[in-house]
Amino acid sequence: MAAMFRSIPQVFRGHQCAPVLLSARMFSKKADEKLTLADKVAVVTGSTKGIGFAIARRLAQDGAHVVISSRKQQNVDRAVAILKEEGLSVTGTVCHVGKAEDRQHLVATALEHSGGVDFLVCVAGVNPLVGSTLGASEQIWDKILDVNVKSPALLLSQLLPHMEKRGGSSVVLVSSAVAYVPVPKLGAYNTSKTALLGLCKSLAVELAPRGIRVNCIVPGVIKTDFGLGEKTLPNMWPELNKIYGLQRLGEPEDCAGIVSFLCSSDASYITGENITVAGFSPRL
Repeated sequence: MAAMFRSIPQVFRGHQCAPVLLSARMFSKKADEKLTLADKVAVVTGSTKGIGFAIARRLAQDGAHVVISSRKQQNVDRAVAILKEEGLSVTGTVCHVGKAEDRQHLVATALEHSGGVDFLVCVAGVNPLVGSTLGASEQIWDKILDVNVKSPALLLSQLLPHMEKRGGSSVVLVSSAVAYVPVPKLGAYNTSKTALLGLCKSLAVELAPRGIRVNCIVPGVIKTDFGLGEKTLPNMWPELNKIYGLQRLGEPEDCAGIVSFLCSSDASYITGENITVAGFSPRL
């Protein structure tokens, strides 16, 4: 299906700007000859498959050196091997973002390349519970909030000195459409993704004086192992369509181009924005 276009009026500090035409670029299309992220270093959490992998690939295609990470060594090795075979500049390390020692190791790995970091993209997330929100145990709440909400802030706090000195740095958080239209039986997860919208706004205000922009993408229903497994997709689609009224399911690559744009100098006047990436839905 052809990529969808949306004309979105942008308002920044009270000034009305002309509508901007946005589109997702699929993986099958080559990156522009001009490498917009050349000589930059990007850290992408949860980047060995799905949305995270698509983002890591796109940032590398656009010239950045990308540090891949996820919880399992074999997944890191596989992702790094695939991208290196494509001629892209990547390294990788195991990182459970909920563990302080793993976050510190991720920072150290990123600094090995050129002593600094330009971009942080936080994709890693968990949802260990499908059931009643009020039936979730304290352990479940702690796990979801630790990984989905606290870890982006804590990792950024460790990277901040190394990003600030680079100038023009950018942070991109990854929320979910469930932040706007909650899915039943995913209450704790819905709540964590809603919190990321607020975290984006707060960090954007706090870090603007330090020259660091913070934005957040809000993916709709994307075909990934985390969001929708192939075995369950046919059964879930009718119910999801009732909730969101979608025209089609999204691909991980639909989220990659907008993240590359938000990291680039073309987005130097954009911060504190929560940007929905969900095709057309009358409910979003």
